[in-house]
Amino acid sequence: QFQSMAALALQARAPDDWPGVRYQVFDTPGLAGPFSQRLQALQDWHAQGPDGVWAPVPQQRLADAVALRQALDRVVAEGGEGLVLHRADAPWQAGRSGAVCRLKPQPDAEAVVIGHLPGQGRFTGMTGALQVRDGQGRTFALGSGLDEALRRQPPPVGTVVSYRYRGLTAHGLPRQPTFWRLRPPGV
Repeated sequence: QFQSMAALALQARAPDDWPGVRYQVFDTPGLAGPFSQRLQALQDWHAQGPDGVWAPVPQQRLADAVALRQALDRVVAEGGEGLVLHRADAPWQAGRSGAVCRLKPQPDAEAVVIGHLPGQGRFTGMTGALQVRDGQGRTFALGSGLDEALRRQPPPVGTVVSYRYRGLTAHGLPRQPTFWRLRPPGV
């Protein structure tokens, strides 16, 4: 429910006014020890505190790649974006780490270029986004993922492009569409 949560956060109302929203915690930044110990400390703190305000994110160990795929499919089918994978023996580290990664499905689709939108800021004088229409007749802008060469010399109107996205918005448009590639000739 990404869009609903974003709308609530933008309203800057007190958390008491957020019905059905629960703060989910998945780690204890700055606490020494491997992730498995930090997780146990988190669960112990939750058991001692008031219920309903926050909760540890449920964790599970998966046996193999098949179990991982099944878990990902289940989370996505229930409306989640994906999984966070981490090593049980990893110490806490600020910023990005090779011990923690997000696993999200990225469906892809194709659309036809129907126009070019002008760039702004550092893209002034170049293409800011491609105006595209997909097979369902939906039109939207596709700007993320375009490199400078494509912004300087965009694909002509009528070109079929592939893009990746993260689900659909409440209006049925691809959420966070990102240019992937030009459709290979003859495909």
